[in-house]
Amino acid sequence: MQSNRIVQVVIRTTLMSAMMSSSGISSCSQNIAPPVEEVGEAVDDAESEIALRNLERSIALVDITIQKQFDPQTFEMRRFYNPFTQVKSEERASVWMYTAGIEAVNAILVGLQKAKQANETTLYDQHYQRYVQLLDNLYNNADYYLGTFELVSYTQTREWSVYAVDRVGQKGQANVTGVLNVYDDQMWLVRELLESYKITGNEAYLQKAEYLTEYVLDGWDTTIDEQGNENGGIPWGPGYTSKHACSNGPLISPLVWLHEIYKSKSEQIEQRYIDPKDQQTRLIKSVDKEAYYLEYAKKVYEWQKSHLLNSDGVYSDMMGGCVPNCDIQYEIINGVRYRANTPLRDAVGEAFTYNSGTMLSGAADLYRATKDESYARDARELAQKSFVRFATLGQDVPQHYTFGTNGFKNWFNGILLRGYKESAALYTQNDAYLMAFQRNLDYGFERYNQEGYLPTNLLTGWGDERDGQGVEGMFMFAYSAQYALLSEHHLAAKK
Repeated sequence: MQSNRIVQVVIRTTLMSAMMSSSGISSCSQNIAPPVEEVGEAVDDAESEIALRNLERSIALVDITIQKQFDPQTFEMRRFYNPFTQVKSEERASVWMYTAGIEAVNAILVGLQKAKQANETTLYDQHYQRYVQLLDNLYNNADYYLGTFELVSYTQTREWSVYAVDRVGQKGQANVTGVLNVYDDQMWLVRELLESYKITGNEAYLQKAEYLTEYVLDGWDTTIDEQGNENGGIPWGPGYTSKHACSNGPLISPLVWLHEIYKSKSEQIEQRYIDPKDQQTRLIKSVDKEAYYLEYAKKVYEWQKSHLLNSDGVYSDMMGGCVPNCDIQYEIINGVRYRANTPLRDAVGEAFTYNSGTMLSGAADLYRATKDESYARDARELAQKSFVRFATLGQDVPQHYTFGTNGFKNWFNGILLRGYKESAALYTQNDAYLMAFQRNLDYGFERYNQEGYLPTNLLTGWGDERDGQGVEGMFMFAYSAQYALLSEHHLAAKK
């Protein structure tokens, strides 16, 4: 009973702080943490209890989604499943939706490792090895999305083997030309491959991650503007000219991780760029990977911040307003054809939670790597302003915060949660923001769980989904990843 009472005290405290923040009231001088004398060891017990429950629920959500929406041999994933009619849709999931499964499995594996380190070994012993195998199966069968094409970029023409939006019936044969592959899909895979490498030590994951990183950085606009600076930014894909938050922000953290992997090592990489003197000649130089990856992490971060940070303090969707139009343009330099810059006038589009989430994570990682206080300051400001912008208290359920759920926002919101978790050491208020997610997940899990499935709106329930296609499989994976991340956060709080 003492443990449950402590949990309630922590919930009330964190929600009070969050409400003050969302009302514009500063609580920096009013951090009402329970006194150490009152809480004592009970806090550790409560944190462990929540963490393990979160991890159990995370595993259950992945297991049921794999069972109901995946072919056991080919791992083909269907997009929707209705637990009331027990019907899965004919539509195949895109590579982005499929990668959400890898994200959830990675998050669970990290959670299991953290639990073992905290001497909570039961779940680790039961699930760790089978989830390592599940991870390997997911990557092996991702090759149904893989294809090869030749691309004319800003600095070269080269053949690449990358991941298509859509799955095909034979591995390696997907059509990846033009708009049929996008850079953000590759970035999410890079992120998960590097996470898998850190978890398992499997060098194949690192090699694939670096190859895909090379591909997306080949999309960086190296052309020179009138002030002699790179135009910068990565288009949504090789078939697009608009430059999106989603095709830049997700790459920042993986670039920092690669910098850290190669820190104090002598391995080098080729960097392609345009001669700043004549602003035309394409050049190549060899640089240390350690410096190369960090330089690009900083450049991508600064491009997104300078172009897409809006007046609300969160991130707009993209740079559009193509001049003279949005057709891809080319130029001939010394008899060789290269992609040319398309000027973009306007920052436009909705501010989605995940675009702020990737910048939160990126700021936290850049701060860790550089100790530059500007990144920590950015993280604190973005955390506070994003919660005010995206969370509404009491809209659906009293004392619960509502986040948007239309479109793909359930998955988007999970990336914001990840940003709060990864920047929590820089801003104590993030604990309250994370608790808002915890309460929503528990509310939906405990009231609307239908044969292991949760609805798109955790606070209002199934609604029309009961008679329709059901729920997106990637949302189930998003809920699982959120639970696993919160488990890790609670285990860290135990320390």
